[in-house]
Amino acid sequence: MSETPDVPAAAPARHFCTYFDSNYLLKGLALYRSLRRHSPGATLHVLALDDRALRTLRQLALPDLVAVPLADLEQAVPELLTAKANRSTMEYYFTCTSPFVRWLRERTAPGEPLTYVDADLWFFAPPEPLFDELRGASVTIIGHRFAPDQQHLEIHGVYNVGWISFADDADARACLLWWSERCLEWCYDRIEGNHFADQKYLDDWPTRFRGVRVITNPGANVAPWNVATQPIARRGATLVAGETPLVFFHFAAFKRLTPWLFEPSLANYDVRLTPALRDEVYLPYIAECRAIERWLRETAPGFGRGWGSLRRPGWLGVAQRLVRGQLLLAP
Repeated sequence: MSETPDVPAAAPARHFCTYFDSNYLLKGLALYRSLRRHSPGATLHVLALDDRALRTLRQLALPDLVAVPLADLEQAVPELLTAKANRSTMEYYFTCTSPFVRWLRERTAPGEPLTYVDADLWFFAPPEPLFDELRGASVTIIGHRFAPDQQHLEIHGVYNVGWISFADDADARACLLWWSERCLEWCYDRIEGNHFADQKYLDDWPTRFRGVRVITNPGANVAPWNVATQPIARRGATLVAGETPLVFFHFAAFKRLTPWLFEPSLANYDVRLTPALRDEVYLPYIAECRAIERWLRETAPGFGRGWGSLRRPGWLGVAQRLVRGQLLLAP
C-alpha cells in the first residue's frame, strides 16, 4: 500500500494590531498589503487615531482589517482621557499602545498570539520564523540591535516597540497590565531617569516577567539604526540582510520632503544609501505608497494627504545629504 506523502500544514491565521492617524494612512495600508502578501488570512486590527482615518477605513471595508474607533478605547479605559489632557499628540499616541493591546488581547484570538506591529513596518517575507521563536513563550520582543557606533542610543531603549507579541496566557496578561499602568502614569517623548515614552519600560522585561523571549532572527526589524551591520543584498531570488532573509524593514522616521524627494533618516545614524538598499527596499516601498495614494484618490476622495504634511527642507542641508547619499530621489 502506498504511503500518503506529508503535506505541510498551512500556517495558522495570525492576529496583528497597530494604530495610525490620517497622516500615517499610506504607511498603515502599505503594512496591511504586505501582510496580505506574506501572511495570508492574517487579521489586522487598527486603532484609528482620528476621524478621517476611521471614515476612510470604514469606507474601504478591506478584508481582514478591523477598524477600531479611538472613542471605543477611551470609553473602555477612561484613564486615557486624564493622560490626554497633559500630553502632546504624539505622546498620547504612545500612551495608547499598551492599553489598546491589553484591551484587544481580552477580546480577540483566544488561544492565539496577538502581535503589535508599528504602522511603518513592511514585510518582505512571511513572519512565520518569528512565530516559531514565540512557541512556548508568553511574550516576544525584539532588540534595536544598534550598530556598534550607535550603542549610546540604547538610552532610548534596548528593545524596540515595533514588534511585540503576546500569547494568550496569564504571564502575558500580567506583563500587559503592568505596561499599561506604567504608560498611563508616565509616557512622554523625553528621557527622564529610566523612562522614555512607552519603549524603555521594556528594558527589564526578560527579568521582570516570566516567559519573555527576545527574537534572534537578524532579518526582523532591520532599520536605519542597524542596517549598516546587516547590509541589504540580493542573493538570487532572496533578499537578505547580512546573510539572513529579510523578514521586515522598519521605515522609522521616513518622510516625504517634496513629491520626488524623500528622507530615509539614514543621516541620523551616519548611514549611506547603498544601491541595494535604495533599489530593493526604499523604492519598492515608495512605489507601494504611491499606488495606494492613487487608489485612495479614486476610491475614498477626501482621505487627506496620507503622507503627512510636506516638509519644507533647508536646501543647503538637502544638497549636503544628497552628496553623502543619505536622501532619496524618486521622480
